[in-house]
Amino acid sequence: MSDKRSIFEEVTETQKPAATPGGVSANIGRGRGFARIWLMVLFAMVVAMILVGGLTRLTDSGLSITEWAPISGAVPPMNEADWQSEFEAYQETSEFQLQNQAMTVEEFKTIFWWEWGHRQLGRVIGLVWAAGFLFMLATSRLPRGWAGRFLLLGALGGAQGAIGWWMVHSGLQEGMLDVASYRLAVHLGLAFGILSLIAWFVLRLGREEADLLQSRRGADRALKGMATGLLHLSFLQILLGALVAGIDAGRGFPDWPLMAGGFFPPDMWSLYEPAWRNFFENAGTVQFFHRIVGYVLMLFAIGAIFKGRRAANDQARGSMMAAGVMIILQGVIGIVTVMHSAPLNLAILHQLGAIIAVVLILRARFMATYPPLQSARKS
Repeated sequence: MSDKRSIFEEVTETQKPAATPGGVSANIGRGRGFARIWLMVLFAMVVAMILVGGLTRLTDSGLSITEWAPISGAVPPMNEADWQSEFEAYQETSEFQLQNQAMTVEEFKTIFWWEWGHRQLGRVIGLVWAAGFLFMLATSRLPRGWAGRFLLLGALGGAQGAIGWWMVHSGLQEGMLDVASYRLAVHLGLAFGILSLIAWFVLRLGREEADLLQSRRGADRALKGMATGLLHLSFLQILLGALVAGIDAGRGFPDWPLMAGGFFPPDMWSLYEPAWRNFFENAGTVQFFHRIVGYVLMLFAIGAIFKGRRAANDQARGSMMAAGVMIILQGVIGIVTVMHSAPLNLAILHQLGAIIAVVLILRARFMATYPPLQSARKS
């Protein structure tokens, strides 16, 4: 039995250590800094991948490699016998037999290098992702709570490679001159999804967690909702743009604002069995809806500019106005591209404009969600 203690006895308790200052954002150091640089490199490479993919499509190079060999395919043909073997495989495709019968081996090499370069860049992106992730894991530099997000990027990248082959395989079927447009839309849509995730992660890692928690209390919900709407509508427009590219619909109907002299294109519903094919295979129908959604998006952007002008936070206001202006500019580029029957330079500029617009919309949404603190006088 323990001894009785006097009621006047001084009691001393072990004092708990004080909380470490900045504990919420203790992982803002080299781990977050390295991860942000790594993501920026991946971002730049994915942008290049999207543009190279667009050029591969515009030069009709995507069907030049007729097999999916993730490992051995990294080595290009090394001699004339190898080139002849690749060319003979391409000669079995409908694209060659119905469209490129006069093509020589030297001409084939040009389209082969475009597709090989596109695939090779995808391999390099995968290696950069894996090297960065494993390095952070081995050196304990993974920011707390971010492992799952980084693994998601890797998984989506792997899925993108498989979807790329699924897309190319559709164009290798008998009677096909190009890949299936809806598969191209899936491929491009996922590419923009990956790019958007990387951009969002870069924005988040650029601010301390404590700062994000505090600034979120002052979020501009109306502005955030408008940015979210712009983002969704922009993704729809990107998917429609992929359908346009998939069947070369941008090279028809060069008149504007009409289409072949009318508001609606001729033979808009000419494909009857089944009728839904018009949304994927009818050039006039596909371009018509791409135009209409573009007009809606531009009107939405004008509304976003006026809404953004009333935002209390300087950076939230500026980022929303920048996004709105870029969307309008992108619409103008699209109109000019159509009026010139989508030449290579304008078509790739239009695709680059889509990338810039999406990134600016994401930044506007981020600033509306996490408005940086500013003085009460400015507010």
